[in-house]
Amino acid sequence: MIFNSIPFIIFFLLAFIIHWFLFKRNFKSQNFILFALSLFFYSYWDYRFLSLILFSIIINYYSAILITHQNTKKKKRYILYINIFLNLGVLFTFKYFNFFINSLKNFLNLWGSDYLDSSLISFILPVGISFFTFQGLSYTIDVYKGRLNYTNDFILFGAYISFFPQLVAGPIERASDMIPQFNKKRKFSFEEAKLGLSLTIWGFFKKIVIADQLALFVNPVFENFHFYSSIELIIAVFFFSIQIYCDFSGYSDIAIGISRFFGIKLKSNFKFPYFSTNISDFWRRWHISLSTWFRDYLYFPLGGSKINKLITTRNVFIIFMTSGLWHGANWTFIVWGFIHAILFIIAVFFKPKLKKNIKYQNLKCIVDFFKIIFTFLAVSFAWIFFRSNNLSDAIELIKLIFKNFSFTTYSFNSSITYSLILIFVFLFFEILFRKNETDIFSGFNKVKKRLILFVLIILVANKFLSSGGNFIYFQF
Repeated sequence: MIFNSIPFIIFFLLAFIIHWFLFKRNFKSQNFILFALSLFFYSYWDYRFLSLILFSIIINYYSAILITHQNTKKKKRYILYINIFLNLGVLFTFKYFNFFINSLKNFLNLWGSDYLDSSLISFILPVGISFFTFQGLSYTIDVYKGRLNYTNDFILFGAYISFFPQLVAGPIERASDMIPQFNKKRKFSFEEAKLGLSLTIWGFFKKIVIADQLALFVNPVFENFHFYSSIELIIAVFFFSIQIYCDFSGYSDIAIGISRFFGIKLKSNFKFPYFSTNISDFWRRWHISLSTWFRDYLYFPLGGSKINKLITTRNVFIIFMTSGLWHGANWTFIVWGFIHAILFIIAVFFKPKLKKNIKYQNLKCIVDFFKIIFTFLAVSFAWIFFRSNNLSDAIELIKLIFKNFSFTTYSFNSSITYSLILIFVFLFFEILFRKNETDIFSGFNKVKKRLILFVLIILVANKFLSSGGNFIYFQF
C-alpha cells in the first residue's frame, strides 16, 4: 500500500475517522488503534513479514526492560550485545545474505571453483526493514546509555516502532522525541491539520508531478545508456539528482503531513540539500534522520573527530561505507559511500581559511553560488553509481559521457522541456520555502496560498492514477 494509491487514500480516511471518533477516549485507546492500523498497513505488503516487525518490537521492548533491571554494567552490556546481534542478524539475513553469497560465489569463480550455487537460498527484501531496525536499535541503546527511561507499555512502544506514516521509509525517529507524544492524550487540532495538508500536497506534488515525470526520461536512459548521446546521459544524471530528491523528500513530506492529522509531529528529514556549499553541509541537510543516527551511534562511539586526523579519516570512511551498505546490498552503494567519504574529507581537512574582510563579504554570495554548483555536480556524479545496476554499468556510462562529447546544439524534445520547466518551478518554490520549513506557504497571503494549493491539487489529481508506483527508498 503506497501513499500514491487509491487503497491508501481509503485507508487514511478510515484510519482518521476511527482514531478521532471511535477511539478518542484516552491515549491508550488511541495508541492501540494506531498500532493495529500500522500492523495492517505493513501486512498489506506481505503478511508473511508481519512477524519481522513484531520480532523487532518484542526484542527491543524486553531488552530495554532487562537492561534497566540488571545491577551490573557487565550484564547490561551483554544484553545490549545480544540485542544488537539479533537486530542486525535479521537485517543481514534478509537484506545482505544474497549479496554476500553472490560475492563469495564470484570470488570462488575467479579461482576456477563453481562449488557454490547461490541460487539454492535467497531471501526477499521486506520493505522498511532498515528503517524500523535502526529505530528499535536507537531505543535500546539510549536506554543502555541512560539517555532514556524504558517504557513498560507494550502497545505504546509498538505504536512508536510501527507508526505507519514513517514506517516504510522514515524519517528514523528517536524514542525520546516520539514516545512522549504517544504517552499523552492527543486532541485534534485544525491548525495542525491544515499544516499537515499543505505538506502532504507539496509532498505529492514532488513525487507524482516532478519525480515521476523525470523518471520517464531517467529510467530508459540508465537501463539502455549505450543508445544515448553524451548530452542525453548528462541530462539523465542531473534529472536523477532532482528525481531522487523529490521522490524521497516527497515521501518524508507526506509522512510528516499525515502524522500531523493524528497529532504526531515528526522531525524534518531534508533541509534543502541542493543549496549546500560543501559535502559536509550536504549531509547536514540530506536524510537527516539517518546521518544523525550514524553520527550518534557509530561516529561518536568510534571517537568522532576528537583524537587525530588519521582516526577521524578512518571514522569518516567507516560511516560512509556503512551508509552506502545500509542503502543496498550492491557494490554500487559502497562505491557511492566511498566517493562521499573522499569528498567529506576534502571538505573538512582542506577547507580554505579566508579572511572575513569587507572585500570577501561583498563577494560571499558569488563564492557561495559557485560552491553550491560544485557541490551539486559532485553529488550528481556520485548518484551515477547509486542509480546504476552494477559497477561496470556505472563506469561504462561515465566513459560514454566523455566519449565523443560535443557542445553542438541539442534539440530538446517536449518531454525534456516540460521536465525542465517543472524543475525551475520547483527550485523557485524551494527558495521561497527556505524561510519556513514548518508552514511552507507562510510567505503568502490567504488568497495566494489557496490559489497555489488549488493548482497543486489539480496537478496532483491529474497525475495521481497514472503515478509511477513505489517510492525509490522503499527498496532500502
